[in-house]
Amino acid sequence: MIQDLLLTAPFTFLSAMAIIAMVVDALIKNSARITFLFSVITLIVSGILAIGTFGHHGIGFNGMISGGGFSSYFDVLFSVGGLLTIFAARSYLQKEGIEHDEFYSLILFAIGGMMLIGHSNNLLTLFIGIEIMSVVFYILSGYMRSSIASVEASLKYFLLGAFSTGFLVYGMALIYGATGSMDYGHISMNISRGALPLGSLLPIGIALMVIGLSFKAAAFPFHQWAPDVYQGAPTIVTAFMSTAGKAAAFVAFMPIVMVLMPAAPAKLQMTFAVLSAATMLIGNISALAQTNIKRMLAFSSVAHAGYLMMGLVSGSQAGYSGILFYLTSYMFMQIGSFIIVGLLERRGEEHLQISDYAGLSKKYPVLAAFMSIFMFSLAGIPPFAGFFGKYYLFSAAIDAGFLWLTIIAVFSSIVSVYFYIGLIVKMYFNEPEKEMPDTEFGLSRISLFITIAGVILLGIMPSGILSIAHAIFGHSTH
Repeated sequence: MIQDLLLTAPFTFLSAMAIIAMVVDALIKNSARITFLFSVITLIVSGILAIGTFGHHGIGFNGMISGGGFSSYFDVLFSVGGLLTIFAARSYLQKEGIEHDEFYSLILFAIGGMMLIGHSNNLLTLFIGIEIMSVVFYILSGYMRSSIASVEASLKYFLLGAFSTGFLVYGMALIYGATGSMDYGHISMNISRGALPLGSLLPIGIALMVIGLSFKAAAFPFHQWAPDVYQGAPTIVTAFMSTAGKAAAFVAFMPIVMVLMPAAPAKLQMTFAVLSAATMLIGNISALAQTNIKRMLAFSSVAHAGYLMMGLVSGSQAGYSGILFYLTSYMFMQIGSFIIVGLLERRGEEHLQISDYAGLSKKYPVLAAFMSIFMFSLAGIPPFAGFFGKYYLFSAAIDAGFLWLTIIAVFSSIVSVYFYIGLIVKMYFNEPEKEMPDTEFGLSRISLFITIAGVILLGIMPSGILSIAHAIFGHSTH
C-alpha cells in the first residue's frame, strides 16, 4: 500500500486537496482568495512530488496505475499548466466579474483527471481520468453564466463530448472482448502471442478508440466542436483546455498506440498519417479565413494536433520524444498567446477581432513583442521552441518512411506563416483603428514571463527535455 501511494503521490495528493478545496468553497462564503492560494500551494507541492517520484518506476493498485518516468513528467507539466492558468485567471476573472469561488477547485479536479490519464495502466482508469477532465471542461466552458456564447459553447461541448464518450467506451468494450483483458500489459502480450479469444472484434475496437481519442485531441474530422467552444468559453479557460487538455489527449494516445500498434502496424500507421495530414491542412486553411483571434488560435490548435499525430505515425522512440517536447513547448506558446488575448479583451466579446490588434506595439510594446515571439514559435520559426518541436516530429516521420506526410506538414506550416505573421504585421505596421483599452496585468505578469522564458529557453536549449524524453521512452512508458 505504501509503495502504491508513493508511485501516485502527486496524483493522490492533488485529488485529496481538490476535495478539500471543494469543501472550503461550500462552507466559507467568498472563499475565492483562500482557494486561489490553496490551489497554488497544492500545484507547487504536487509538481515537487512528481519530480521526486520520477525515478520510481513501477505499477501499483493491482496493476491499474503506473508511476515514475512518463507519468511523473506529465504530472509536472499539468501542474505547471495549472499554475500558469490560475495566476493569469485571477485578474481576468475579476475584470470580467466572474470570480466565483469554485473556479480554482474545478481547475484542480481537471488536473486530477489529467494526472489519472497519465498514470493509467488499464482501460478502466483511463476512462475515469478522461471523464473527470471532460466533465470539468463542460462546466468551465459555460463559466460565464450571463454570456449566451459561453452557455452555447458548454452545451455543444457536452453533447458532442457525450457522443464521443460512447465511441470510446464501446471501443474499450470490444478490445476487452477481443483480448480478454483491460490491462495494457496483458492486452499487449495477448496481441503479440495471437491469444485473442474474439480477434475479429479487435480492429473495430481500435477504430472506435481512435475516434474517441481523436475527438479529445480535436483532430479532423472530429474537430468541429473546437472553434465554437474555444471562442465561447472564457479566454483563460480556452488557454487551459487547448494546452493541458490537448496534452492529456496525447498522454492517453501514446500508451494506447504502443499497446495496439503490433495488431496491425501498417494499417494503424496509415490511418494516423491520413488523419494527421487532413488535420494539419484543414486546421491551417480554416485559420486563414478567421477574423476573430480566438477562432484563429482554435483552428491553429487543430493544426497542431495534426503535427503531434506525426509522432504517433512514426511509432518510434524518436516520435514519442518529439510529441513530449512539442507538448511542452506548445503549452508555453499557446497559454502565453491566450493570456495576452485575455488581457486585451473586454466584456461582451470586445477587442477579440484580429483588426483590434492594429498598432498594439505603440501602446503596449512589451505585449506586442511577447505576442510576436509566441506567433513566431507557433509558426515554427527558429530559434524558438516551436521550430525544434516540428523538426523532431518531421524527422521522426521521415525516418518511418512517411516523406509525403512531412511534405504536407511543411506546406501547411508555410500556410500558417500567413496568419501568424499577419498578426505581427498588424501590431507593428498598421495604425490603430480604435482606442486600445487600458489593462491591469496583476498576477498575469508571472504567467507571461514564465511562458516567454519557456519558449525562448526550449528553443535555445532543447536537449534538456529531449534527454528526459529519451530516458522515459528508453525505459518504456508503462
